Formats: sequence, C-alpha cells, structure tokens
Amino acid sequence: MARREKAVRESVMRMSVEQPLWRALTGYRILTLVYAIGLFASAHEKFPRPWLAVGYFTVLAVWTLATLPRTAGAAACTKRFLAADLTIALAGILLTPVADSPERVEAGGPTLPSIWTAGSVLAFAIKGGWRWAALASTLVAVANLVERGGPARDTVHNVLLVWVASIAIGYVVEVARASERTLARALEIEAATRERERLARDIHDSVLQVLAMVQRRGAVIGGEAAELGRMAGEQEVALRTLVSGGLVPVPRTPEDAAVGAVDADGAVDGRPADLRTLLAPYAGALVSLAEPGAPVRLAPDAAREVAAAVGAALDNVRRHAGEDARAWILVEDEPDEVIVTVRDDGPGIPEGRLAQAEGEGRLGVALSIRGRLRDLGGSAELVSVPGQGTEVELRVPKDKQETDDPRGKAEQR
Repeated sequence: MARREKAVRESVMRMSVEQPLWRALTGYRILTLVYAIGLFASAHEKFPRPWLAVGYFTVLAVWTLATLPRTAGAAACTKRFLAADLTIALAGILLTPVADSPERVEAGGPTLPSIWTAGSVLAFAIKGGWRWAALASTLVAVANLVERGGPARDTVHNVLLVWVASIAIGYVVEVARASERTLARALEIEAATRERERLARDIHDSVLQVLAMVQRRGAVIGGEAAELGRMAGEQEVALRTLVSGGLVPVPRTPEDAAVGAVDADGAVDGRPADLRTLLAPYAGALVSLAEPGAPVRLAPDAAREVAAAVGAALDNVRRHAGEDARAWILVEDEPDEVIVTVRDDGPGIPEGRLAQAEGEGRLGVALSIRGRLRDLGGSAELVSVPGQGTEVELRVPKDKQETDDPRGKAEQR
C-alpha cells in the first residue's frame, strides 16, 4: 500500500505544472543577468562611478550562478534564499542613483539589475502564490519610486507590469497545486479500487466459494452440520460485504470521491458520516439491510449512536427470538430526520414484559436504545405483537447546518 501511494505521488510530480516554471525561472535569471551586464557595458562611459556598478555586477553574477540549484524546485527555494535574493535586487535599484548620472536616472535609464529584478519577484510567486508575489512586487515598487525620487510614467508602467504579472503567475501556481492535489487523490482512489477488485477476484475464487459450499452441504446434512453451514453462510455474507465495500470505507458516490478522504466512521474530510457505512457490518445471512442509494448523512457522533442502538436491537433479537430468527433493517432518509427500523420474525414481547425487565434492573431497551436516541433529541418506539415479531423504530433529527442534504437546505431557506 505504501509503495503504491509513493508511486502515485511520483507520477503526479512527473506531471507537475509547477516544475517547468522553476526551470524557466532558472533560465530567465541567467539571461537577464547577461542582459543587465550588457546594458552596463554599452554605457559604462556615462557612469560617474563605474567601479561601484562593476562591484555590484560581480556580486550579482556570483550570486546568480551559485544559487542556480536553489531555483530548481520549491523544496530548495527557502524563505531565507528568497529574502536574500530580493535584498540583492533592491540594493541594486537603490545603488543606481549613486553609480549612474542624475541625468540618466531622471531620463528613465535602467536600474543596475534591470529586468533581473522580475526573476526575484517571480520566485516569490512560484514558491508562495499570489500573496507572496504581491509583497515582493510592492517592495520593488517602493524601491523604484525611491530611485527615481517620485512617480514617473515609465516607472509606474514598469511597476504595474511586474505587479500584475507576478500576482497572475502566483494565482496560476496556486490553482495548479490544487489541481495536482485533486489528481493525486483521484489516482490514489483508482489504485485502491484496482487493488480491491484484485482481492475480490482472489477471494471469490477461493474463500467465498468454499463458504458457499459449506453452507449448502450443511443444510443438506442437517444436525450440527446445519449450524456450521449457517455460520459459514453468515461469514460469506460478511466477507462479501467487506470485499464489495473495500478493506476500508471508501466513497460510495462520485460526489464523495470528489470531496476527499473517508475516515473509519464514513465521514468525508471531517464532514457528517454516512450512516450506511456503519450499518453495513450488521448485514448477514439472517439480517437484511435496505438502504437508500445515496449517502445518509449524520453528525459522526449521532451516526455512531444510531448504529450502536441498532446493534443493541439486533442483540435483543438473538437473545429473545432465538439464533434462527430473521431480522430486517430499513433506513429511510427524510428531509428533516433519519428513520431506522429494525424488525424481526420472533414470537414478540408479551405485554408488560419491558416494564417488568426495567423493574428487575435489566435496562437494555431503556438505556441502550431509548437512552441513546433521547440524548440525540430523537425517539425510539417499540411495537410488538405476540406471535408477529417486534419492530423498533429509531428517529433522529437532522442538523441542517451539518448535513449536506439539499432537501434540508431548501426547507431551511
């Protein structure tokens, strides 16, 4: 499982939209370094202090070439590197009036780093998104205004160009990262589904067929073999449910798969749990489960309590109606409440028996079933007719703020 998830992550990295941006940034920094040095070389005789510009370009060249590995990917491009890189760019802008002549500065001459500065800002955008890009481009804008001594048309134009371009690239990077996370999750689900299907085929060809054969032979032989066959049948149904649902709860609808991961309670990324996932293990040879085709959402704690109440009702069926009694679980998802009905074909409960049991201190129905539903703000009704079985109806109200039931939302509006 770990190897499969690692392979999925590596495949997503190979398809990453972000990685080509880092390679492009590396090439951009080298080309703009050459461009900035070429601009200075073509006009060095006009600089009153050319030695200051030469010193700066020496530092800039050494820094650019030495830090090429830093711009190879997001992991190597740390916050300290970004801060130092931007500091060198800002220092070059602020040194321009000192190294160059005032006439050239007022005429809109290029700064010492020229367009190399944009590479520093773009590194912020690729690393941290549009917010980091906005911060870096704003600092560059302030430095350019200080260098010119005030706003000028060409300065404002260049500042706005860098500001808009870097923020746009940062936003694109954020969208690309979100898309990659969604793709990685989809590939993980696909890999898990294929593994589950492979296990299902192997189990179907071996274990399930053996259990089915034991069930049939036990029913034919009778006696103790019939009991063994019945147990094999229950295990077959339980195993078939496990295989069809996966080794861990998985999204049961495309909507669930798009939202995110499912935890052990059937909750998606902390959202309400799917009650069907918690009730599925109760299904067996003698217990039938009828449920809606769509998720039945409840708050995780409420879903667990309802499932526990259903388990208590089934325990009562086995204890009082016999091991061979059949039971049926019906789940109904109403707009404002969830109704779960547990019915059996046992002999029923004699009138007054529940009150007598509570008086004797046996509080299974009172606490395990009614108490749980009462704590949830719901109710538990028990109807029993001697000779016609028992029916337990559990009603739990939905919290419209926590469920994603469109019917509940419509009613709330």
